[in-house]
Amino acid sequence: MTLVRERRHQQALKVSPPPAAADFTHRSLFPALSPASSTPDSPGIIDNLSDLEKVAVLGHGDGYGTVYKVCHKKSSSIYALKVLRFDNNAASGVLQQAAREAEILKLVDSPYVIRCHGVFDSGAFMSADHNNEGGGDLCFVMEYMEGGSLHDVLRARQRLPENVISGMAKRVLEGLHYLHGMQIVHRDIKPSNLLINSRGQVKIADFGVSHLVAGALEVCDSYMGTYAYMSPERFDPERWGGDNAADGFAGDVWSLGLVVLQCHMGRFPLVGPGQKPDWATLMCVICFGERLEMPETASPELRSFIWRCLEKDWRKRATVDELLHHPFVNTTCCVSTDHELVNFVLPAD
Repeated sequence: MTLVRERRHQQALKVSPPPAAADFTHRSLFPALSPASSTPDSPGIIDNLSDLEKVAVLGHGDGYGTVYKVCHKKSSSIYALKVLRFDNNAASGVLQQAAREAEILKLVDSPYVIRCHGVFDSGAFMSADHNNEGGGDLCFVMEYMEGGSLHDVLRARQRLPENVISGMAKRVLEGLHYLHGMQIVHRDIKPSNLLINSRGQVKIADFGVSHLVAGALEVCDSYMGTYAYMSPERFDPERWGGDNAADGFAGDVWSLGLVVLQCHMGRFPLVGPGQKPDWATLMCVICFGERLEMPETASPELRSFIWRCLEKDWRKRATVDELLHHPFVNTTCCVSTDHELVNFVLPAD
């Protein structure tokens, strides 16, 4: 597990643990989740944040979020605790985004999607170290993924073999198939939002910019998510008919195609080595650039899969259902097992 230990931030925690007597209540601003029932993946019921003890900082979000590795005191089970901190000056859009994530996490239950074991809304959590100025923290108790993210793996390995890419892609497609069936558009598929556990299972995480489609052609904010992995119809709706693709499902397919190509090339594929993928550059490449040339090192199956994902016209782009039947994720010689993936990602000491 050397790779994991080197990658994680094993720094001393600067945040004091919550007082044992703190009263963590659900407030009406956010939808509450019932405590998770006892299962093999959730050995203990988490009734209160004081049941958890912080172990390490796993990462930081976009200015207001931190993820901790925590231990459940009663069961010794390990979880990831995602804390979103707000004060009275927090923009309404940020609060709505957090509420949307909580609402979506209430709905999802799939082996291909990160599991949430509870959501707590508390103004007191971490207050010993931080002045919330009347605000509060929204805390998500999440499934802990020992292998970190695909982004971490690519930083350490640069490139992945095709059989590993194929196995990863198939699991992400299964996750998207489930989410789209629930009328949920993720809108931010990228390496840092694809997490890996010790069994080699890849799961989709982070629903902060996801969207619940209430009906056909529902209008949503095209500019939420990460620009680098954004589809043409989201970047330039007028040119690419994005107003008619408002459900966004095709955008998730485009993002997956870029992730797969990045895994093969060992770098972000839309710009040259060392070139910064700023907004203007991405706009030109994604919306006006020529069709991407596939690396000669890619197999015909991989090239076909990526081309079907990166079709600029969303009407011609492959659907998740079509891709689940593609040879790249179904041919025995191409697809890795979870065991092969874990051996590649988490080598033995």
